[in-house]
Amino acid sequence: MTMIRFRRIAVRVSALAICSAALSAMPMLAQGGGGGGQRGGMMSPEAQQAMIDDMAKKVGLTADQVAKVKAINADQMKQMMALRESGGDPQDMRPKMMAIRADAQTKIKAVLTDEQKPKYDEFMASMGPMGGGRGPGGGGPPPPPQD
Repeated sequence: MTMIRFRRIAVRVSALAICSAALSAMPMLAQGGGGGGQRGGMMSPEAQQAMIDDMAKKVGLTADQVAKVKAINADQMKQMMALRESGGDPQDMRPKMMAIRADAQTKIKAVLTDEQKPKYDEFMASMGPMGGGRGPGGGGPPPPPQD
């Protein structure tokens, strides 16, 4: 009879542990923290706006150029979302996403003057790989603002 009692206790403890793990993970998932970043690595609209504002300041974009860059970025995000929602293998999606990103950068460069292009290249280099803003390694905090 002690074996039956032990099994019941073990089942209850296991169920409690599973429920506790699931409940503790829910707030993290609800805040977007459990899926590898913001929507699978995509920037929030606020982060996109901040990046465009920073680019406008560092590259010296006109209001017309800012509007064109915003349209290019919106198109890029739409294409990437469509690719993500297609449900394909992430390894197969990577080259396609890199091509979308390269195409957007080419379109942005077409909007820039010859004087702005080196500044844009410098800005993109400061963003690190994939436009993440953290430089190689991607782990540490962002650099302090330069005023």
